[in-house]
Amino acid sequence: MNKNNPSPEPADILIVDDTAANLRLLSIILTRNGYRVRKALTPHLALNAVEASLPHLILLDINMPEMNGYQVCEKLKSNPITREIPIIFISALDDIFDKIKAFEVGGNDYITKPFQEAEVLVRVDHQLKLRSLQMELLAKNRVLEQTLTELKQVHNQLIQNEKMVSLGQLVAGVCHEINNPVNFISGNLTYVKTYVKQLLGLIQKYRQALGSIPPEIEQFEEEIELEFLVEDFPKLVISMEGGSERIRTIVESLRNFSRLDEAELKSVDLHEGLESTLMMLGHRLERSGDRPGITVIKNYTQLPLVRCYAAQLNQVFMNLLTNAIDALESGSRPPRSLPNRQDQDAIGPEPPSPTIWINTAQPTENTVTISIADNGPGMTPELQQQAFDPFFTTKQVGYGTGLGLSISYQIVVEGHGGTLDCQSFPGTGTTFTLGLPLQCPKNPPK
Repeated sequence: MNKNNPSPEPADILIVDDTAANLRLLSIILTRNGYRVRKALTPHLALNAVEASLPHLILLDINMPEMNGYQVCEKLKSNPITREIPIIFISALDDIFDKIKAFEVGGNDYITKPFQEAEVLVRVDHQLKLRSLQMELLAKNRVLEQTLTELKQVHNQLIQNEKMVSLGQLVAGVCHEINNPVNFISGNLTYVKTYVKQLLGLIQKYRQALGSIPPEIEQFEEEIELEFLVEDFPKLVISMEGGSERIRTIVESLRNFSRLDEAELKSVDLHEGLESTLMMLGHRLERSGDRPGITVIKNYTQLPLVRCYAAQLNQVFMNLLTNAIDALESGSRPPRSLPNRQDQDAIGPEPPSPTIWINTAQPTENTVTISIADNGPGMTPELQQQAFDPFFTTKQVGYGTGLGLSISYQIVVEGHGGTLDCQSFPGTGTTFTLGLPLQCPKNPPK
């Protein structure tokens, strides 16, 4: 092969000329210098040849019947698939206006007849080298774009992680501040019950000792509705006990969700993380506007403790459940069937929409799975393929960063050596399934 050919494989050159002698001459020149040559006597044959296999370079005559070289060039340059193929015009026309026209329609070079072998080879070699450099530049640009996307993703993940750390610190401080007065209140309620019981007992003894109640006392009892107070006060104490216990439960859920004390690997109950996340999202599960409240159906299998980074997995649960709620708010539909949800028999009759199913299982001795499914509008196959791509979102501007699923994928797959799969069909909802090993590898999520 000719040393001038920059490609390790022979360059494929298509010659288009309605004169057989020209085709023969150019073919001889290029072939004996190591190029692979194809020939076309008409523009239509040339276009068919290009469609069959893209050449590296086209030598194109200008004056041809039916369609001239300028028209052929314009047709090729208008097609995204063929527009980058270098085209060298060949013609006996040596007028400056013909050359200008050739470049205006997209030509890369111009050779006049009669052909000089050295000129043909130099111009062909030059265009092939330019094309090779152009392809290298395009490849490097694609690498740069990918690198830039990854850098943006890392930058946003760092911001997100910093927010989570700050949130965790805030939650820990708030929990501590709330716990002290709540413990004080709940502890004193025991004494309140005792004191009230004793006071009511004392009143009863006074009534018995007096025999008949003086009119002014009887009038005062009626004014304060003593009988109602005696009946209602124990109920108030029970209500206060329930309220303080509710605060204690919320605080404990906040602490479990943030888990600042579990930044290292630790064996945890995944159900606790799910319950804490549901507690955090409780307000979003309630009725909102025209949307009825969201039903959450939990089908938990008894799972062993999983050695993992609990706070990171709680972030994954939060992202997946938030996505499910967002999908249901955009339009829930009664499920036609649930082929992608585990333990269909255990779920029972189809509940009214909107609904979220949370299923856990232990398919093998060393792995557990958590699936979170909704009966929202679902996704097309095209959207599903992009679900884990960084910055991809179907939400309106300002309602999503497009990083939730991408970060979740990195936490589960790269950080825990697990799997995160998505199954979705338009009109039947979406299911995300996490697969986790019981023992997480010792490489914390980034």
